[in-house]
Amino acid sequence: MTLPALAEYEALSADALVDRILSEAAAAPGNSLPCLTCSFQAEDMIVLHMIRKRLPGIPVLFLDTGYHFAETYTYRDKMVTDWKLKLENLAAKQSVAGQEAQFGILNRTDPAKCCELRKVEPLFGALEKYDVWFTGLRREQSPTRKNLKAVEHHLLPSGKTLLKVSPLAAWSWGDVWEFTAREKLDFLPLYDYGYRSIGCEPCTAIPAEGADPRSGRWDGKKLECGIHTASKLAQE
Repeated sequence: MTLPALAEYEALSADALVDRILSEAAAAPGNSLPCLTCSFQAEDMIVLHMIRKRLPGIPVLFLDTGYHFAETYTYRDKMVTDWKLKLENLAAKQSVAGQEAQFGILNRTDPAKCCELRKVEPLFGALEKYDVWFTGLRREQSPTRKNLKAVEHHLLPSGKTLLKVSPLAAWSWGDVWEFTAREKLDFLPLYDYGYRSIGCEPCTAIPAEGADPRSGRWDGKKLECGIHTASKLAQE
């Protein structure tokens, strides 16, 4: 895609940004293929809701680590049916049983390695066939995301560059739930229990009152799985 300076997108509302990026992708020579990574958290469902109005068949990439909460799988299956989603279920090369037989319980001994095998590698491989990558990331989620841009060029380990789009980058937690309520969006029931950031069950806890939303992940040992830190931001 031939694009203006990426900073130009920061002034757009989330909905306007989605509309513009999809329009530019469709107009690009040969089209630029978009996708959305989706863990079925509230932010992802908002971005998916916005995109579906314009592109109902957008590929939805779900990282099936084998360690998700039962509630996540149930909710995923419900939304796939209700919204007729084009789901791409991405799995690691090894099954959970195979990985544990070779390495033991990595989410306890080496969570970074576990995330690399079950999240980073499958996703980066799947992203090779796309040109535009939508996410539900927000700056407020974590100190590691405070410099997130609404639109970035992202360089995969292979050398391929794609456009990474985070329409909710500037949104607050309150914005997320105001939109969810206004649009009457169904949401993952784990939020009702007090979870704020939901990933694999062994590595997700309810954060302390007032704590960083992602502080309940990985027992506070780290804040990112590696998807948004392992590859390099390309030069604009």
